[in-house]
Amino acid sequence: QVQLVESGGGLVQAGGSLRLTCVASGLPFTSYAMGWFRQAPGKERELLTAISRSGESTYYADSVKGRFTMSRDNAKNTVYLQMNRVKPEDTAVYYCAANRYSGSSFYTRRYDYWGQGTQVTVSS
Repeated sequence: QVQLVESGGGLVQAGGSLRLTCVASGLPFTSYAMGWFRQAPGKERELLTAISRSGESTYYADSVKGRFTMSRDNAKNTVYLQMNRVKPEDTAVYYCAANRYSGSSFYTRRYDYWGQGTQVTVSS
């Protein structure tokens, strides 16, 4: 069965850094684009960034562009989210997700599998 397991969340001070990790199992990893989402209390789930199957293409939402970096290691079935210069408004549960689409708009397509989430809290 497919599993996506996030780790690396925690409490960090504003201006600091944090790296999230998502390890995938039970699916042909190189056949899936991956994304990082977050959901804060009372807010809708937001797509932050996504990376294509090969890792050659990435998408970033304006809210994280220039601060967050997504990468993938296909040999380890793992994706990462490097979070720099974090802000209190980055506080949320962060989820990784997988979709099986390719093409220029891969990140807009439906995501088939989701992790359980990891909490990130940024103190001011």
